[in-house]
Parts: sequence; structure tokens; C-alpha cells
Amino acid sequence: MPREDVKSFLRTKYLPHIWCPGCGHGIIMHAVLRAVTELKIPQEKLCISSGIGCSSRMPGYIDACTLHTAHGRSLAFATGVKMANPELTIVNVMGDGDATAIGGNHFIHACRRNIGIAAVIMNNNIYGMTGGQASPTTPEDTFATTALYGAIDPVFDICKLAIGAGATYVARSTVAQPMLCEQLLKKAIEHQKNGFSVVEIVSYCHTQFGRRNKRGKAFDNIKYLRDNSIMKAKADTMSAEELKGKMIIGEFLNINNAGEYTKRYDEVILRAKKA
Repeated sequence: MPREDVKSFLRTKYLPHIWCPGCGHGIIMHAVLRAVTELKIPQEKLCISSGIGCSSRMPGYIDACTLHTAHGRSLAFATGVKMANPELTIVNVMGDGDATAIGGNHFIHACRRNIGIAAVIMNNNIYGMTGGQASPTTPEDTFATTALYGAIDPVFDICKLAIGAGATYVARSTVAQPMLCEQLLKKAIEHQKNGFSVVEIVSYCHTQFGRRNKRGKAFDNIKYLRDNSIMKAKADTMSAEELKGKMIIGEFLNINNAGEYTKRYDEVILRAKKA
């Protein structure tokens, strides 16, 4: 696609961005912009919402309707926007801590309602902005400022959590597969007419996580993600032992007949008017 089409969605006066040089979040933002550009979504019909964290700086750089909200509460804000303006395309970006720790309750209930929002969870396994504390996705036996001798908490599988809670589109990629990120994001955004979509994109924080875990350079992390991710079609043919330590990527769920929440709510309003 033409470079200028993507650039039209950027607030260039706020560049360069504040992410660390080499941060994977820039790859995700570019994938989001390519997706909305290819889908030809008008800027005035696109809402990007976020909470607090490195990932949540993204709306500041995107020239559309944007919300930078409270930590863990972005889906609550996005739900309000969608209920008031159901014709809007809403992309809600969150970090792993933002979505599954302080925002975990909002996340599971947004999935349960099946409201037409595309949730993008930028999972870098750490609280990067606030000092490198362990998050619900910090791998066991890795190190963080709050896990100096190794994390012991079992990790959330975000995609399994989303499926169990009721989301109707669920997928995963990593920043080592940027074209796959774009493809899955396009499908997730298009899915909004059918309900709630979740795309987990595994990123990295070489500053806070990588330096403590022998992956201190951006390239070290890209290589790690590339070498340890497996497409779902191949993973389906492998044993649990062969999959140990690997990330399965691709599309996990796509249900198109569950009923989107704002449409169902409109039906309630019509029933109330007839009562």
C-alpha cells in the first residue's frame, strides 16, 4: 500500500515516539495502521482507546478519534463509546498487565458480552513502563524486579482466557511475523459486526525484561520469538512434549452467529418501546 496512506493516520508532530529504540510496539502500531488503511476505514469513524502503559501510548500517535484512559479501564470506556456510537470501528489496545491484571474483570466481561470491539493485547510479559514488575504473563523461572529469584506464578494463556470468557474471534501472532499481525488484525476489525475480537500480539521489552533474561538487544528478542513460535496448523500435528516452550500462533476461534451486543441491546429497546 502507498506509504502516504499509512502516514495519513499518524500525528507526525508527536514523533519521534517515546518507546525505547527497537521496541516491538512500533511494529504493532504499524500493523494496526496498515490494517485500517487496507480496510479503508475513515479517520472520523475509527476510535483507538487505551489504558496506561507503554502499549497505551499508541493513541497519542494515531490521527483518529482517540482515548487515553485509566489503567485497566480502557474496555469500560470503549464499551461506553460503542454503546453510544455503534457505527464506530473501535480498536482497544492494551498491555498484558493492563488487560489481564488490573483490567482482567473488564476484559472477561467484554468477552462475555460479545460487544463489537477489537481488543489488541500487546503482550511483552512485563510491566515495562513502571519498572519491570512481573505481570500475569511473565514466564515461570524468568526474572523481574518483583521476581529477583525467578517468577513462580503460572501464566495466563490470554487466548484460552478469551475463548473461555466468550469472545467470538481469537488469534495470536508475534512481532516477528508482522504480516501475520496485519492479517489477523484485519480479520479482527472486520469481525466487530459479529462481536468481540481478541488478537494477542507477543512483543518484548528488551529494556526491562530482556536485560534480566539474557535477551538485552531487540534482535535477540525477535530471533527468540521467531524460533519459538509455531503456526496452529503445524502445532495440531505435534505432541505436548514437542510443543513445550513454544508459542502457538494463528487463528483459534471465529464464530459469526453469536449476536453482537449493541444489536441485541437495540432489540431490548424496541421491546421496551412496545411494552
